[in-house]
Amino acid sequence: MFRLHVHCKQMKKAILTITLALSATLLVIAGLKPGDNAVKFSLKNVDGSTVSLSDYSDQKGVIVVFTCNPCPFAKAYEQRIIQLHQRYAEQGFPVVAINPNDVNVSPEDTFDKMRARASEKGYPFPYLKDDTQEIYKAYGATRTPHIFLLETRGSKFKVAYIGSIDDNAMDASSVTKRYLEKAIGAVISGGKPEPATTKAIGCTIK
Repeated sequence: MFRLHVHCKQMKKAILTITLALSATLLVIAGLKPGDNAVKFSLKNVDGSTVSLSDYSDQKGVIVVFTCNPCPFAKAYEQRIIQLHQRYAEQGFPVVAINPNDVNVSPEDTFDKMRARASEKGYPFPYLKDDTQEIYKAYGATRTPHIFLLETRGSKFKVAYIGSIDDNAMDASSVTKRYLEKAIGAVISGGKPEPATTKAIGCTIK
């Protein structure tokens, strides 16, 4: 009888441990969804300054892009991301790029190499390092690149759109659906993006 009691207690403890682990995993995977408040951040930029989401409270919104140096998809979208900033920053939607990769797994994503990449390509937007990887996990980003379009509402930032920039990662000339631009247009006109989410296509975050 005593052995049965001990066994039941051990089983309950094991089930509880598994349940808590699964719950934590689901929280990380789930991340943010359209309509949620954006997670605030303060991260180091390649110019040595600290850039915070709150710095953009006077803007209509922010195009947050989780990206990196070596991923072929990130490279393919690089010029398009620059063009997005050049087009939409003056309309109140600047780009903020965040590199979430662990440098121990991806040596091409060290801070020095981020700085070199930003200089070489002439990034007109901040390129921030998510050293602790807390921000990408909080947002629920899974790929590079992964887009989170934020809309400013009072003192808060709301998630308006999550996903891809468009429907052709490797050939900009063959794009037929510009998901992000359509989403920005909807927000500017006071509406809601449709679709509000698309599948992010890119390399897994390291």
